[in-house]
Order: sequence, then C-alpha cells, then structure tokens
Amino acid sequence: MSAKDPRSIRLSADLLPRDGRFGCGPSKVRDAQIEALAAAGRSLLGTSHRQAPVKNLVGSVRDGLRSLFSLPDGWEIVLGNGGSTVFWDVATFGLIRDTSEHLVFGEFSSKFAEAAAAAPHLGDPRVVKSDPGTHPDAVTDASVDVYAFTHNETSTGVMMNLTRPAGDGLVVVDATSAAGGLLWNPSEVDVYYFAPQKCFAADGGLWVAACSPRALDRIREINASKRWVPASLDLKIALDNSVANQTYNTPAVGTLVLFAEQVKWMNELGGLSACNARSQKSSSTLYSWAEARSWATPFVADPSKRSHVVGTIDIAAPGDGGVDANDVCTALRANGIVDTDSYRKLGRNQLRVGMFPAIDPDDVEALTVCIDRVVEQLQG
Repeated sequence: MSAKDPRSIRLSADLLPRDGRFGCGPSKVRDAQIEALAAAGRSLLGTSHRQAPVKNLVGSVRDGLRSLFSLPDGWEIVLGNGGSTVFWDVATFGLIRDTSEHLVFGEFSSKFAEAAAAAPHLGDPRVVKSDPGTHPDAVTDASVDVYAFTHNETSTGVMMNLTRPAGDGLVVVDATSAAGGLLWNPSEVDVYYFAPQKCFAADGGLWVAACSPRALDRIREINASKRWVPASLDLKIALDNSVANQTYNTPAVGTLVLFAEQVKWMNELGGLSACNARSQKSSSTLYSWAEARSWATPFVADPSKRSHVVGTIDIAAPGDGGVDANDVCTALRANGIVDTDSYRKLGRNQLRVGMFPAIDPDDVEALTVCIDRVVEQLQG
C-alpha cells in the first residue's frame, strides 16, 4: 500500500463522472429502468407469470431482441432461469451430440469446456487454448458437432470476431458481456447466449439464447433421441415455453422489467450499431489514455482484440514508476467511483472498466482524469 492512505484522497466534484458505476456485471442501471420498475409495482410485480401481463412482457423482450440483433426469419429467442452458468449445463444436454470444440482464453471460456468434459454422456471435448490477453482460432474438425466460442472474455477484456468454421458443427457463442454492445452476424452463428446483467443492465438469474433454425433442429433431434435431461435443463421445454412467451419456472419479473426497458432504449437509440458506437467511443478514450501514460498499458496487446465493452489496463508496479492498482480502486471508491477492480483470478496489477452502452462515454473520459489525479497523489 502507498504511504498515503488512498481512502483519504479527495477529488474535486467537477472532475467526477456523473455516474460512478463502471462494473463489468452487474452493471450500471439507468434511471429510466428504475422508474419502469417502480411503475410495474402494482401491474406486474406479484402477479402470475402465466397471465397476459407478464407474458406480454416476455414477448416484448423477445421481439425487441429480434429487432436489436436483426435476426432472420426462423430464429427464436429462448429464455430460462439460472444465468449463463446454467446454460453451459443446458447446452451439454440439449446442443452437443457428442463432441464439442472450445476456444479457451480466460476464466469464463474455460468453464463451458469443463462442463462438457464432466458430462458422462459426451465424448472428450477438443480444447484450443491461448494465453490470457489473446484468443485462439478455431481448428476445423469433422468430428466436432458444436464449436464453442466466447464473443467477449469478461475476465481479460479480449473480444473475438465470430466466423463460422468449415463443416457442419453448430457455432455456439457465449455472449454474456458482449450481447448488446458488440456487432455480430447471425449468418456466422447458430446460438448466441447471454445473461442480462451486463449490456442489458438488468439483474442476473436469466439465460437468453438466440437460436437459428439449425440450432432448433438440433434441439428437436436430441429431444427425439430420448436422452435423459433434467426438466429444468431441458432446452426443448425451454423452447416450447418461450414461443408461448413464458418460462418453464417462475421468472424474476423485476429482472424482466429492467431487461425490457433496456432493450427498448437500445432500439430507440438506433439499434446494435448505435450501441456499439457508444462502447467504441468509450473504449477508444480508455485505451488512448493508457497508451499516453508511462505507467499504464492496455493489457490486450493486439488492438483488434481489445474489447469495446470491457477494458483491462495494466498499471506499473510501485517499484517501476507505478502504484498499487488496489490503492487506485480504493481511492476511487472513496469518491463514489466503483467497481474498477481487476478480475480476481487474473492476478495482475490492473484496472478493469465496464464500457457497456448504458455507460456514458463522457463518464469514461472523466474516469481517466480521476485516475490521473489519484495516481499523482499516490506517487506524491
């Protein structure tokens, strides 16, 4: 720790961002979403999810996502309870016939591979790894029936372009921190799944999957094979409920309200391209700022792989002209700027900044000014 107590550092109010939330999930929730939640207090909260008001809410989320992602005819938005972690188990039962290939380049991309390896009814997965801060490329393999990609590795701030490998395998993409903030082409993907607590600024507890006609055929094929699947993880049950604008189990209606309001805002903003433009502006500000500092460096060396929605910045160690990044985060939090900490398992002297569409690019610029002032005082 610096000789100066970071909790004692005070930043001038005119330097502070208007909103100090930069977490990478849960992320900043806009005021309009809170107002929508309050307005739903008597009309939706505490009512049956099998009745029209809540079913209409689910339908608005599904329709809004179709529009946001510009999905072709025949695609379905499927919802279930439990988040992306649960969807890895859902996919081992309902999407993988036998063999999957996983691109592993961080904490979260490794977890789907682990789930597939643990499933006793599947063959050993093919795992293609690269070091954190990079991403590997897919290796086409005729025996592979699912290619598992990660659009944005939340732990490291690496994004990858989504390109379909040659062959017949489904392309199944973990888009938990990417969906709504990064561009993608449905022609390159079969399943694009995520949870709503990042770009969509809602609470956790749901998984959502945009499924192509090829993916829907796979779901029905596996269902017809009579493979045993727990009902709560059965993708065919989730599909059947979703097309009826409901979920198999009782959903968190409050989360759906926040989710629906954010999807509406995104489409009114101009759709996915406009959302991505906001995140690109924020990320350009953050990375340019880091490159201009002697004590800061973007963790991802290749600019084409630097995420637009999750920025990771290495800070030089105190003995090398830098400061302890934990002290920076502590000082920022004392001034109302929160959740800039690095991912705990990466173990680097690093800041991690959420730059989802709801985060104002001007606030990211203000954040960089505040970090400068904090570092000056810690070095002081």
